[in-house]
Amino acid sequence: MLSVDINSVSILDVENRRALLTDIKFDLEKGKVYTILGKNGSGKSTLIKSLTSLLPKEEYETSGKVFFMDTDVLNCSEEILREIRKHNVRYVFQDAANSFDPLKKIKYYFNLSNISPLKIEELLLFFLLPTYKKLSILHSYELSGGMAQRLLIVLALLANPDLLILDEPTSGVDYAVMNLILLKIKNFVRDKDKSVLAVTQDINFALKSSDHIAYLSEGNLTQFYTPDEFLNSTDDKLRNFINSFKEISNVVT
Repeated sequence: MLSVDINSVSILDVENRRALLTDIKFDLEKGKVYTILGKNGSGKSTLIKSLTSLLPKEEYETSGKVFFMDTDVLNCSEEILREIRKHNVRYVFQDAANSFDPLKKIKYYFNLSNISPLKIEELLLFFLLPTYKKLSILHSYELSGGMAQRLLIVLALLANPDLLILDEPTSGVDYAVMNLILLKIKNFVRDKDKSVLAVTQDINFALKSSDHIAYLSEGNLTQFYTPDEFLNSTDDKLRNFINSFKEISNVVT
């Protein structure tokens, strides 16, 4: 489905360019959940934005190839890229509130989905959100951060993309909602033959949700491991990362 071969992602300034990510290679298959773990500032958000050329070109330079199906999204026309973003790949960013236009009511986004209110209502109730009627008349700034994040997940699922990309999906949500997200993600890839790519620091979420896990550190990405392989890896960087969360999580190594 997605084949990534990025030589580098660099940030540009007046004097030079500085590589943030180098030699990023991986493939995503249908029907799987993939998670990239990494600490704050490791470049996880930069990586997922680079996959569909969302990084501002005046600030970043991405070299390499990213094939979605048979299209190199880093080297295709803007028209094709817009179609892929609209129909095939959907993002749920961590700062969910900024993904909405504050001047528009939530009903605007419901109408864009072309999905019946009853179908939308099912997803809203699943994620413990207010009813369609109540949400429709609100603006995004009237939602809490957690509500905005869950609503973005609902809207992304309604679009039925081939690839759903999640940025820190468990930030700002409680344990009950995290379990709902886990369940919906698993059902999404299983029932619809889709793929999910998540980036997070949450080891527990990764282990519970993922078929394959990789680790991003110092601009480099490891290979993808199964959860068991990840936990039992002898790689020093992985061991240090896992151990740093040992005392505050339920991970058993």
